[in-house]
Amino acid sequence: MARIKIAVHAHKKRRKIMKLAKGYWGAKSKQYRAASEQVRRSLRYAYIGRKLRKRDFRRLWITRINAAARINDMSYSTFINGLKRANVTINRKMLADMAVNDSAGFAELVSLAKKA
Repeated sequence: MARIKIAVHAHKKRRKIMKLAKGYWGAKSKQYRAASEQVRRSLRYAYIGRKLRKRDFRRLWITRINAAARINDMSYSTFINGLKRANVTINRKMLADMAVNDSAGFAELVSLAKKA
């Protein structure tokens, strides 16, 4: 039976890690062990960050809606409750965009929520 050498696969694996670690500071971009640890950590942070980004944007939208609603003499919670009672289905992203760019349209929604 012939002996199997793994040099090609080992180099491929190392090359892949070193390519991902390009641009890291110090030994993290030069030494394989430090680079592999940092790449593993970085990938974990990226995964967590993709989840956190969704929460952060929702918080930002809610803050903007609240600020615009308070300008129109209404709190965020009563505004959202009023929209639900008026059967207005518009998501927070669009509401926040309206609050920033279309204050007249947002004021109409506030009056609709007040009636409901």
